[in-house]
Amino acid sequence: MSNTMINIENLTYKYSTIDEKSFTALKNVNLTVDSGEFLVILGHNGSGKSTLAKLMNALLLPTSGNVFVNGMDTKDEEKLWDIRQTAGMVFQNPDNQLVATIVEEDVAFGPENQGVDPREIRKRVDKSLEIVEMSEYKNHAPHLLSGGQKQRIAIAGVLAMNPKCIILDEPTAMLDPIGRKEVMKTIKKLNKEENKTIVHITHYMEEAVEADRIVVMEKGEIVMQGTPKEVFSKVKEMKEIGLDVPQVTELAYELRKEGIDLPTDILTVEELVMAL
Repeated sequence: MSNTMINIENLTYKYSTIDEKSFTALKNVNLTVDSGEFLVILGHNGSGKSTLAKLMNALLLPTSGNVFVNGMDTKDEEKLWDIRQTAGMVFQNPDNQLVATIVEEDVAFGPENQGVDPREIRKRVDKSLEIVEMSEYKNHAPHLLSGGQKQRIAIAGVLAMNPKCIILDEPTAMLDPIGRKEVMKTIKKLNKEENKTIVHITHYMEEAVEADRIVVMEKGEIVMQGTPKEVFSKVKEMKEIGLDVPQVTELAYELRKEGIDLPTDILTVEELVMAL
């Protein structure tokens, strides 16, 4: 059995504009994501990373080239639901994914639509909420939760459909630092403990520290990739393509180079100072 979860070959995607012109969002992208890998895709707004996420989930189809998810061609209409069940998608705004008035009903929504047996749904809902550490909120109203809690409920809803891969399209972009930490902790847990393939799309460099591999996108192309150590050593190149490199990321990288052991979830200079 292949160890490849997602295989992207010579992928180009063009958006059509109102005046019937086209805008090329992705140009001849080639990328492979291995099963069990924690891949982070970095890039500023307009770099093409969110378009790439939607192509991985078959929400968009290639203008040219191919996207295969666990061996299934996203252009094969008969495989559409299998693809989306294999590679679940979590979006930037959790409010757009929450559909019910009670947390556990929201998490059950996906498997109910799959026609899963009610007893199995109950097990999946309980397990998914336990994984994202939201079991105690199962009878709460989602709209009363914090942003980070809502996003974890959205992740639980995807988990309940038993995907092998989870694609997260800037899931922390609308969250405060506490919410970001909650969600990043959940993402790492899904990868390390639940053995889910993770494709995490973000513009926050500090969220990529524990990734197996980082891909950097610019103007619809992959311009850099490697381990976090390899990518973070190229701060100058990052800044040249307009990526915001937080001071804390630069400082933490330099300190780790000197052999200083630091927590991986540091988001601010103040936290960095406290960790020393």
